[in-house]
Amino acid sequence: MSAAPVTLRDQFGRGIEYLRISVTDRCNFRCQYCMPVEGLPWLPKADILRYEEIVEIVRQLAPLGLRRLRITGGEPTIRPELATLVRLLRDVPGIEDIALSTNGVLLPTLAAPLADAGLDRVNISADSLRPERVAAIARRDLGFDLRAAASAAQAAGLSPIKVNVVVMRGINDDEIADFAALTRDHPWHVRFIELMPVGELRELTWEHVVPTSEVLERVAALGALRDDDGPARGNGPARYYRLPDAAGAIGVITPMTHTYCESCNRVRLTADGRLRTCLFGDHEVLLREALRRGEPLEPLFRQALAEKPKEHALLQMQVGGLRALSQVGG
Repeated sequence: MSAAPVTLRDQFGRGIEYLRISVTDRCNFRCQYCMPVEGLPWLPKADILRYEEIVEIVRQLAPLGLRRLRITGGEPTIRPELATLVRLLRDVPGIEDIALSTNGVLLPTLAAPLADAGLDRVNISADSLRPERVAAIARRDLGFDLRAAASAAQAAGLSPIKVNVVVMRGINDDEIADFAALTRDHPWHVRFIELMPVGELRELTWEHVVPTSEVLERVAALGALRDDDGPARGNGPARYYRLPDAAGAIGVITPMTHTYCESCNRVRLTADGRLRTCLFGDHEVLLREALRRGEPLEPLFRQALAEKPKEHALLQMQVGGLRALSQVGG
């Protein structure tokens, strides 16, 4: 049975089939590039969408061509009973893929129940393989171990497993080769992401950005890289490569040196029910109140896409009112 045609298109003709769903603005980490160490003013509980409301939004979008979902935060695994949401989303006709972005701290206990509920795959944020450095970057010591988190996800059948590494000069760029080497023996796909200096996170600046060209030069010291179009390729903008005889792939994501807005296929649902049409844009449409009044949401969807910008303005340091990436789940 073929998928329904995409009928949600923005003003530039880009088909929208991918929704990133933030289920909380809170996190158990305070990563240097993502959230101030003191946290943020948290959303009132009454403003946060209930699971049933999230599912209703997806249920109204799916007949219009929505096919792929990603659950984000903050840190989504700290919201109670997350497997319940996954199970409800899995039952929505037309949804083909459900992914999770997480810092991985709770994956050793949650990977199996999430997979049983219908989660397809997982992205794990991991900015160091050294415990003391993980704690320094996250500004919380929760005993995170990437190998334990990824192994739990692998054992649960979540695939492909992607590891997201934000590369920061002078902070973790000396581990590029160590991360890349993981792909030799594990079917894990390590993705190096250029740092995005955002909002009020003034500790990190352009001086900390490591261009992807430099990252690939360091990885190539391990062996000749070839282009890879294997299972790691998904909904996003990453380009993939593979070391000789490696079990996994190496990806690069380049928000600073090469934008990929021309192929953008996504919108974001914030935890308080706003449809955000660009990660670094300032355009949002509030769905929550119409949803709670029982009004149809399709007109609001179409209004939002008619106003979706052509590209972000991150390179001009315009970040759409964001104080931190944690507010929209990246």
